[in-house]
Amino acid sequence: MTDLSIRANRVAALKAAAKERILILDGSWGVMFQKKGLTEADYRAERFAAYNGQMKGNNDILCLTRPDLVAELHDAYFSAGADISETNTFSGTTIAQADYHLGEQDVWDINLEGAKIGRSVADRWNAQNPDRPKFIAGSMGPLNVMLSMSSDVNDPGARKVTFDQVYEAYRQQVDALYQGGVDLFLIETITDTLNCKAAIKAILDWRDEGHEELPIWISGTITDRSGRTLSGQTAEAFWNSVKHAKPFAVGFNCALGADLMRPHIAEMARIADTLVAAYPNAGLPNAMGQYDEEPHETGHALHEWAKDGLVNILGGCCGTTPDHIRHVADEVRGVTPRQIPERPKAMRLAGLEPFELA
Repeated sequence: MTDLSIRANRVAALKAAAKERILILDGSWGVMFQKKGLTEADYRAERFAAYNGQMKGNNDILCLTRPDLVAELHDAYFSAGADISETNTFSGTTIAQADYHLGEQDVWDINLEGAKIGRSVADRWNAQNPDRPKFIAGSMGPLNVMLSMSSDVNDPGARKVTFDQVYEAYRQQVDALYQGGVDLFLIETITDTLNCKAAIKAILDWRDEGHEELPIWISGTITDRSGRTLSGQTAEAFWNSVKHAKPFAVGFNCALGADLMRPHIAEMARIADTLVAAYPNAGLPNAMGQYDEEPHETGHALHEWAKDGLVNILGGCCGTTPDHIRHVADEVRGVTPRQIPERPKAMRLAGLEPFELA
């Protein structure tokens, strides 16, 4: 069997599993690395010893300097009941990594090795239990720059990057993640829909060159009680902006805990003709920036979402741990996944607000 057919079989298994049950994503990576008490030397190792600036906190380079810890965390989340684990490549673009003075080859290697580590752990699990396969999602996170908003309050047209530059950064990430063996692409924690569109275009163009059609999962973030993304869109406007990609799943993550995220997930469940996914934070951070929500509290809240038919995929974001994911997995086991609604055909457009022509 060729590598292409093996991956095609995994994609088919992913889609089949999503019809049978609510799938479980992993939880936070940052909080788990923080618990390790890593030093600057852990982040640098020999490869980055002479690089300028601080490397501590750049969790993505642990794919190269402490791959053992990355593999250990994939394993912990799979043990907790996760069906899908993300690559440790949330900031794996040349634009984001420029803050740490990393070059193009460094960033390529982060994505390639991050995907290989996840693939190796998932393959080991799948060999032991082929009837309950594990999957690896290539994490494509937000950037530290925005295309939709000015970088200078005195110049509305000012931007630090162009669309082509953002597109190219994501295009490189897509190629490396694929070569490393991911099963799907996860464009996540989207604050700026135009940045997201560059990532989508990178994947679609890559497909058009004859590559495999891996599923796309798109996850935005509602940044506060306004119910809008940072670039100003409502949940429905956001969906109208990205639905042309025909994503495998769409939803929200980060910024909010389950209580505050629920109405936005409910709205997405009403309008999206694809799977709906959600992975909230463990509540809101306290005054010290820590997350106090206990695993059983997260599990109970997401059980309510599941029994009300709102979701197809659940997981955790900031502050969540393998214990949180274990409680979520236990709480939704046996609950029927959301049924995808049929919506009447209409022209649906997006600005900051949705617009529909019946």
